[in-house]
Amino acid sequence: MNLLEAWDIYYKDKMIEGLSLKTLKDYKIQINLLNNYFGNDYDINNINIIDLKTYLAEKGSHLKMSSLGQRIRVIRAFFKWVYEEEYINNNPAYKLKEPKLPKPLPKHLTDEEIEILLDACKIPLESALISFLFNTGCRAGEVYSLNRNSINWENRSCVVLGKGSKEREVYFSVRCAVYLKKYLNSRNDLDTALFVTERAPHRTSMDQMRHVLKRVAKRTDIKRSVYLHLMRHSFAFHLMENDCPISGIQNLMGHARISTTLIYVQLSGRKRRDLFNKHF
Repeated sequence: MNLLEAWDIYYKDKMIEGLSLKTLKDYKIQINLLNNYFGNDYDINNINIIDLKTYLAEKGSHLKMSSLGQRIRVIRAFFKWVYEEEYINNNPAYKLKEPKLPKPLPKHLTDEEIEILLDACKIPLESALISFLFNTGCRAGEVYSLNRNSINWENRSCVVLGKGSKEREVYFSVRCAVYLKKYLNSRNDLDTALFVTERAPHRTSMDQMRHVLKRVAKRTDIKRSVYLHLMRHSFAFHLMENDCPISGIQNLMGHARISTTLIYVQLSGRKRRDLFNKHF
């Protein structure tokens, strides 16, 4: 069995398990690179740990450490599955280790900067999208998949499909609801998507959402880069600053592990002081 034959079976198996198409696409890129290195007819049983380390050293030296780590994670996951399914006798990737990376604190916008962004909006789409991103803390992919009928106007909420196909309910303010209604009332299309493109309306992509956000940011005096995931970090920081319990932030953000949420405590000097004063 060669790499591409193993990949074909792996792909079908992970599709059945519900792995996202985006993740599978990323995996396929890495497996194709690996296959190009070893050759189409190379028996997967002949690949050993030295081969994989040589490949990573030769073909990964130009990568950022984070990208190299991602490549190693894909290779480990793939070979772990191939081994557990008994297509190979030994797992050559078992001892592959990711490079150690510094963990920078996530950046965020202040409440004032959020207001500056909203004030710079010129059309209903801009106000609705920026307000919704900040109010819900949703990932861009979660917003992308929402439809008009996803919105529960009575509760000002909607259910999004997060990582690992896990559903969670998110909420938005009265102000955000006003922006959303104004935006939806301004549309003449019949598309079911909550957010659509400005021309030839169809479901807006994450790249198009990114374009809208950066377009608005350019009208302001905010000097730093403004990007989609920054809105999610800003949502978490806003909750933290307003005394939301860590467990509540974890739930609203859709984090599987509390350790992921705890990083936001480090962002807030006031919170660190409060925690110290409470427990010491």
